[in-house]
Amino acid sequence: MTAAEKERLYKEYRGKVLSYIRSKVNCLQDAEDLCEDVFVKAFSSSADYDAEKASPGTWIYTITRNTVIDYYRKVRPTVEIPEDLADDDTPEESVIGAELLEQLAKALEGLPEDLTEIIVLCYYDRLPLTEIAAKLNMSYGMVKIRHQKALKLLREAMN
Repeated sequence: MTAAEKERLYKEYRGKVLSYIRSKVNCLQDAEDLCEDVFVKAFSSSADYDAEKASPGTWIYTITRNTVIDYYRKVRPTVEIPEDLADDDTPEESVIGAELLEQLAKALEGLPEDLTEIIVLCYYDRLPLTEIAAKLNMSYGMVKIRHQKALKLLREAMN
């Protein structure tokens, strides 16, 4: 694998790999370290990569999944392994999931700022609509209407 191919692979998959690891590891610094470990492992074993056996994404996500499992085995023996780690999607499903997340991020960027704020508060901060209404100095009914409008626009943008 040439240096240019490694760079392209890194640029294409770094964000997706980090997002996957962050969903499994709570500490941002540990997640970033693990992300870098994934690419060190991938680049050091790039001679073993066989394009006929797996796509680059499948290969990277397999290394990523194994790196997270190793993290819980070695580095953090006092932390309980999340139950959903064993139920991971296949690498292909992980790639599809990462692509859907990218599509959702682009759809969110297309929403008006006030609607994006409601979606972020509701789904990222996990606030109920009543608390969002209080936080934004709006009536509950107005927040509910804007929430529904935001979801409708996201659905349309995702189709």
